[in-house]
Amino acid sequence: MSYHNPVLLHESIDGLAIKEDGVYVDVTFGGGGHSKEILNRLGKEGKLFAFDQDPDALENVIDDERFVLIPENFRYISRFLRFHGVRKVDGILADLGVSSHQFDEAERGFSIRFEGDLDMRMNQKSKKSAKDIINTYSEEKLAEILFLYGELRNSRKIARTIVHERKNKSIETSFQLKEVLKMFLPKAKEHKILAQIFQAIRIEVNEELDVLKEFLEQIPNLLKEEGRLSVISYHSLEDRLVKRFIRTGLFEGEPEKDMFGNSNEPLKKVGKLIVPSKDEIKINNRARSAKLRIATLKN
Repeated sequence: MSYHNPVLLHESIDGLAIKEDGVYVDVTFGGGGHSKEILNRLGKEGKLFAFDQDPDALENVIDDERFVLIPENFRYISRFLRFHGVRKVDGILADLGVSSHQFDEAERGFSIRFEGDLDMRMNQKSKKSAKDIINTYSEEKLAEILFLYGELRNSRKIARTIVHERKNKSIETSFQLKEVLKMFLPKAKEHKILAQIFQAIRIEVNEELDVLKEFLEQIPNLLKEEGRLSVISYHSLEDRLVKRFIRTGLFEGEPEKDMFGNSNEPLKKVGKLIVPSKDEIKINNRARSAKLRIATLKN
């Protein structure tokens, strides 16, 4: 599990209520931890499809005739399942966010701990990297993503500083960016603020919230009648979208009601919000912000 220590492993798979002959999808394969547990619970007739756009994850492919790894972004889940002859499934698992492997590889540029190129692309074939955003986005656009995705109140000042500094020299690495922004990084809050800045840039690079919305919108048409959705999120922006879609089937506004006051939400939640135990957080500190929500089709 050195590639990625799966978070809320048993809770998230329990949430899928695995049927031995069922068809399941793990849309965030990574190190394969969750996929292996699903396969452990499937019988010979079961099937598991997994998605991962990161070429590094392909090295973790599981040698099992019940398993198919699709090297694509899970925003295209319906399209690629149809390609494999599948229209409806019994369960879908999503473990959102960045894998431990991506954080720990300095050259990927995800981590504030290492000196590395400002990359942050989950899909290495993608044209837009963090370097492009930092060095080419307008001050207004930078401020917008820092405010929306990093929830930084001083986003305008940070954006202004980046734009001013890049006129003198292109900002190429994580430590260069850290140096440029040192006036905004008081010792007591340095890690927290840098994490917010990196999160905002990473979300923009990978279009993470757009991908999540596109994925969630496909769920009602993909699940069988008693099918389950199990989603682990790591920050409030993701969790809000997941929670709201499960509750209303929308990302903003409220569902329309008929003349009898009934609305037609496609999903309903199963159980309560689940968070990691203190023991799990002690073993894997990256689990500390995880939230698991489970849903099924509304009858």
